[in-house]
Amino acid sequence: MKKHTMTIVIAVTVVFAISMIWWGKANQSASPTSADGEVLSLKGMHTHPQLEIYVKGEKVTIPQNIGLSGAVHQPMHTHDDVPIVHLEYPARVTKDDTRLGKFFTVWGKDFREFGQSVTMTVNGEPNNELENYQMKDGDKIELHYE
Repeated sequence: MKKHTMTIVIAVTVVFAISMIWWGKANQSASPTSADGEVLSLKGMHTHPQLEIYVKGEKVTIPQNIGLSGAVHQPMHTHDDVPIVHLEYPARVTKDDTRLGKFFTVWGKDFREFGQSVTMTVNGEPNNELENYQMKDGDKIELHYE
């Protein structure tokens, strides 16, 4: 009888150990600090950068309600408070989700649609990331196309 009890205890211990290793690896891969560094948050994000676009010195009016049409509510959108871009993600957020180029995709425009020669400032400082820039809360982004 003691051998049978010992076998059960060993089996339960092995199953428990394997379960804990699997659980730890699963949580590590979903962590915002995972090795790939692509996940910014697992609990959502609500930020408001500002975007202004100029073509040959003339300000382009960014439309209201980009990303909001009928039943479709994109996490990245505008309201009537343009030039604010709303980033309202309810759960997992990746770096790609916050890139400036994604806003142009939601808008239905190509980033270079206004011109091939473009410069950008973020909070008054030159920035060369252009469509790859990860927008952050409170950013003041200006694009100048020539």
